[in-house]
Amino acid sequence: MMSEMKKLELKEAVIVEGKYDKMRLQTVISSAIITLNGFRVFKDKEAQSLIRNIAKTRGILIMTDVDGAGFVLRNFLSGITDKDAVKHCYIPTVFGKEKRKAEPSKEGKIGVEGIKRDELVKAILKSGATIIGEEQKEQSTEITKMDFYEFGLCGRDNSCQLREAVLNHLGLPVYLSTNAMISAVNCLFTYDEFNVMLNNFFNTMEV
Repeated sequence: MMSEMKKLELKEAVIVEGKYDKMRLQTVISSAIITLNGFRVFKDKEAQSLIRNIAKTRGILIMTDVDGAGFVLRNFLSGITDKDAVKHCYIPTVFGKEKRKAEPSKEGKIGVEGIKRDELVKAILKSGATIIGEEQKEQSTEITKMDFYEFGLCGRDNSCQLREAVLNHLGLPVYLSTNAMISAVNCLFTYDEFNVMLNNFFNTMEV
């Protein structure tokens, strides 16, 4: 088994319920993580389209809590995507409460944010997620905020309008923040693919 402190890098993008789940999972993996922000996804057609696109591009790994709400979200996501592009990660059932909460949840079960690191690693490995090796890591370059600055997508006077134009062009939710957009494009493109797409898009824009 991998050393305790070494992070896993997965081919699939991992989908979790909220920001605290994402923060916890970032201590375990170095891969793309998408947050649902609760049941908002049920009515958010743009978010659903993004998830379907990511599933087609690299596959998704669903990691929700083991309570009723978690299974409702898991079933919904399974229903809107190609089942062959979806893998499921189930955390162990642990009763108690997360440290940040004053009271336990309604069902008294700890969510993703409260599960111990080694248990999260076991759950991920058991899910059948594709672990990326060192050779594959060297071949892939992640898009960073500095890249966005160089592309003109942040830190410039017209960056906000330019990001919205690119999001529209890609069919992604226009409300995505800069960091959320970076996460999304890292799920959908390599650096080189994104660079080519941007250059082609910029060439079609009116000067």
